Amino acid sequence: MMSKAKKEIPAELIIKEVVQGVANVWVRGLTPFICHAMSAKARQEFLFPRGRKTKADKQQTMKHNPLEEYRCSAYRSRGPGEPTRILMPATAFKSAICNAALETPGIEKTQIGRLVWVEGAYVSLYGAPQMHMAVVRNSDMKHTPDVRTRAILPEWACSMTLRFAAPQLNAEQVVTLLGRAGVFIGVGDFRQEKGKGNYGQFEVCSERDCAEIVKAGGLEAQDAAFAHPTFFDSETEELYSWFEAERKERGEKRGQKREAAG
Repeated sequence: MMSKAKKEIPAELIIKEVVQGVANVWVRGLTPFICHAMSAKARQEFLFPRGRKTKADKQQTMKHNPLEEYRCSAYRSRGPGEPTRILMPATAFKSAICNAALETPGIEKTQIGRLVWVEGAYVSLYGAPQMHMAVVRNSDMKHTPDVRTRAILPEWACSMTLRFAAPQLNAEQVVTLLGRAGVFIGVGDFRQEKGKGNYGQFEVCSERDCAEIVKAGGLEAQDAAFAHPTFFDSETEELYSWFEAERKERGEKRGQKREAAG
C-alpha cells in the first residue's frame, strides 16, 4: 500500500523593513558653476517643430538673443516663498555621487544608484549669477563653432538631504562619497567629469562656511542679476556690447529702408 505524500508546511516568509539613513549636508563651490538648462524655445521646438527655415526666414530672425539665453540657461523657481530663483535638479548630485563610485575601489556605481538618493526634485542654489559668453563646438558632424550665452555663478553653495539604505551604508560613507564627487565629477556644464573643463567642483562644508554666499546670493540678488546682468569676464562684456550696438545699427538701417520704400 502506497504511503500518502507528506503535506509540506511553507516556511514563514519574513521581510525586513527598509531602514533609511539621513544626512543633511552643505556644499560650497570650489570652481564657478555654469547653468545649462535647455531653453523653453528649444523644448517647444522638440514638441512642435517648425520645419527647416528658408534663407529669407534666417535673414529676418536673429540667431541669438544673448540676454534671453542668459536668463533661460538656469532652472528657475516659479512659486512664492522659494529661498532662491536658481535651482538645480537633485538628480545632478545623485549622478555625481554614482559616477564618483567609479573612482572608488570596492564600490559599484549601480549599487550606489540603488542605495543612495537626494531628497526632492530640485536643490536651491545660492549665488549671484553673471553673464558668460564663450565660443563652443556644436555636437553636429562638423562640430560647427558657435557662441553660447549662459549664467555662471562665480561663488555658489547649496544644502541637500541625502538618504541611503542602512545598514548597507552609513552617513560617513555617503558624505565621503559626495566629497569625492565634488572633486572628481562636479555639476553643471563644462564640469570636471567631462575632462576638459574644471567647472562645478565643490566641497562638503558647514552651514557657517556658506553664510556669506547665502546672504549675498538669495532670491532678491538673483532676480536683480537677471534683470540687470553683469559680466563674468572682459570677453563677455566686449561681445555683448558689440552685439547690442550692431543690433541697434541694423535695426535703424531696416527702418530707413522701410521709410524709403514707403
